[in-house]
Amino acid sequence: MAEAKSSVGEVRIAPDRLHAFVTAICRADGSAADEAKLIADHLVLANLFGHDSHGVGMIPHYIQNTGNGACVRNHHAKIERDNGAVIVVDGGAGYGQVIAKEAMDIGIERARKHGVCVVGLKNSHHIGRIGHWGEQCARAGLVSIHWVNVHGHKPLVAPFGGAEARFTTNPYCTAIPRKGREPIVLDFATSQVAMGKVRVANNKKVQMDEGLLIDVNGFPTTHPGVMYNPPYGAILPFGLHKGGGLAVICDLLAGALTGGRTHSPRTIKQNSTDIINNMLSIIIDPDSMGGTAFFEDEVDTFIDWVKSARPAPGVDEVLTPGEPERMRRADREKNGVPIDGTTWQQLLDTAQKVRLNDTEIPHAVIA
Repeated sequence: MAEAKSSVGEVRIAPDRLHAFVTAICRADGSAADEAKLIADHLVLANLFGHDSHGVGMIPHYIQNTGNGACVRNHHAKIERDNGAVIVVDGGAGYGQVIAKEAMDIGIERARKHGVCVVGLKNSHHIGRIGHWGEQCARAGLVSIHWVNVHGHKPLVAPFGGAEARFTTNPYCTAIPRKGREPIVLDFATSQVAMGKVRVANNKKVQMDEGLLIDVNGFPTTHPGVMYNPPYGAILPFGLHKGGGLAVICDLLAGALTGGRTHSPRTIKQNSTDIINNMLSIIIDPDSMGGTAFFEDEVDTFIDWVKSARPAPGVDEVLTPGEPERMRRADREKNGVPIDGTTWQQLLDTAQKVRLNDTEIPHAVIA
């Protein structure tokens, strides 16, 4: 989606100050120091990568959910079933930034032992940007593939050919490690746009691009408000039948196979604020297959070949998955993280709600 100029202004916050602010909010809300840091690490990094939909703007929703019990503070991952290379982890509705990390920690250790580990993570509160977990595996030198579904609230995304929503944005991710280089990270929602990006557009009071949303009657619309004000519309799946099909697969693998449940009338709560994620992850040690040295050489050879393609007119260079995010990170580390005025006010209101000391609220530059 093209970046639209906000009609509500924006602030720019230095990443370290934003991190300290989010940490302070979570600590004031009752999270232990380690938990608060993991939440801030994850959300601020999402903003730095340009994925504002999964960044600090989630904090008001998180704090609402800790208050009503939909998110459990200071909870940890629990292995529910253990078959060595196949495990099922229950998150108990704990903070996803803690639960998913712990699940991946276990999966990484098992993959090193067995060559592969299949991790079924179920019943976690929002696990955020899935690329974060792929990157965790890649840092360990492991390949990982992730299918994710969401339930606990009303459906958001229409199936291909449908005029009303039946599931949510169901992300998919694959991460490929590279020796001495940043990993290849493919991470996307199977909808045309993540729900968080609709939230950002709604907060900015700007229109969305055409082809992303439909209204309650199934007709195209550019108004993000159709996802927030009844009668509700829906987000479209990306890539027509291909994206719509992958969204269905994500719900079946992440929800049905793990035991975490699919998005269906049995899990839908129309007026709920719940965000429950399930994730099926396959973590693979390259050394157990073609060998690490062969794998690393082939990855570098192929990526260099792909990037050597002559750029199309108007394109500076051919980029591989993960490179655009790292470019945005460099810019935002230098110039600060932009946050629209509505989201910033929501963060200030949340800070007041948890009785945060005014000295812990960073000053912002209005843009």
